[in-house]
Amino acid sequence: MRNNLMGLINQLGLCVLLFVFTITAYGKDSVWDNSKVDYFGPSNITVYRDPSCGCCEEWIKHLEKSNFTVKEVKTNNVQAIKQEQSIPPELSSCHTAVIEGYTVEGHVPADDIKKLLIDKPDIIGLTVPRMPTGTPGMEMGNRKDPFKVLQINKDGTTQIFSEYTKY
Repeated sequence: MRNNLMGLINQLGLCVLLFVFTITAYGKDSVWDNSKVDYFGPSNITVYRDPSCGCCEEWIKHLEKSNFTVKEVKTNNVQAIKQEQSIPPELSSCHTAVIEGYTVEGHVPADDIKKLLIDKPDIIGLTVPRMPTGTPGMEMGNRKDPFKVLQINKDGTTQIFSEYTKY
């Protein structure tokens, strides 16, 4: 009986240590949590994502912390949404969002979406192709890969909208 009790205490201790580590490692504020762009316009954004995608959930939390109102649509055919929104495969990521007539593809920071909505350029939208480590929703400790937010023009060309090398 005493051995079982000691084993249980050791397991509980390990659980507490793991909990504290998790809170310490992942409970910190994100570099993306502090918005630098003031925006007071429409904030309703629809996000299409695969039901099993965890990083999409994290990106949605990032948007909500930046005062966006998110309508989440879980679908097993996100690819159809990407085609409907004119996102070519080389510019795609794991989720696709639509706001005020613009398409937002992948882990685009909320401040870039706000800048897009303030400036209202005549474009399709913004993308962060693939899933770079360190982007909103793709944070993994201190690893922060440089990445570019690309503007998708109506003729299918792209240009740099913003660039993150140190963040």
